[in-house]
Amino acid sequence: MSDYYQILKEDIRFEEGLSACIHCGTCTAICPAAEFFNYDPRLIAETVQTGDNNKIYELLTGDAIWYCGECMSCKTRCPRDNAPGLVIMALRYLAMKTGLFTASEKGRQQLVIKRSIGEWILKYGYCVYREELTLDDHPEQGPTWEWQNSHLPDLLKRLGIIYKADGPGVLRKIPEEALEEIRSIFRETGGIEFLEDIEKYSAEKAKEMGLEFDERLNCEYMHDIYQTNGSHHTRKGNL
Repeated sequence: MSDYYQILKEDIRFEEGLSACIHCGTCTAICPAAEFFNYDPRLIAETVQTGDNNKIYELLTGDAIWYCGECMSCKTRCPRDNAPGLVIMALRYLAMKTGLFTASEKGRQQLVIKRSIGEWILKYGYCVYREELTLDDHPEQGPTWEWQNSHLPDLLKRLGIIYKADGPGVLRKIPEEALEEIRSIFRETGGIEFLEDIEKYSAEKAKEMGLEFDERLNCEYMHDIYQTNGSHHTRKGNL
């Protein structure tokens, strides 16, 4: 087994996020995710602080590290200036780089994020791109969404929004040179390789599970991880 604690110590987010946790529980008290999910940032900080490789492995292969919303409320309240949210970031990164994220239900769902937000940033320059949010993928949006999709250019024009064209505004066309700059940043920082790792490990997990896997958003594996949501994630009484 790899020395996961040593790898974590080399991550600047871990170094800045945890220095002297006194286990007061303030981070858990302020955490919105802890109120809803079976999640305790204090416990995670305590676990990694032990340096116990087996316990850190359990975090990397479990659901808990994926409950955090990265709001960083923990950072604002900690009396010792720790940031469990940064520790979570380091744990998530390590889980995805090693492929351990596919061991958990919530971990496997990172492929959905990669194939939506991750790829949209590189393709369009936006982390959320309206035309990609189709009714096939989001049937819960209903007939209003379908009507909007059918009339989107005219609708946005009536609202005075510059859409897929040159000019100011949040929906403007991103120049190709700007997109290439974004892609260059991803290439130089290892972001492209990181996204490829998510695909590689997800393909391996799909084979293990006996599910069809390809580039489509609605292949069997994508459908499974998108739809599966166990009942063990939330605190009883908050459903």
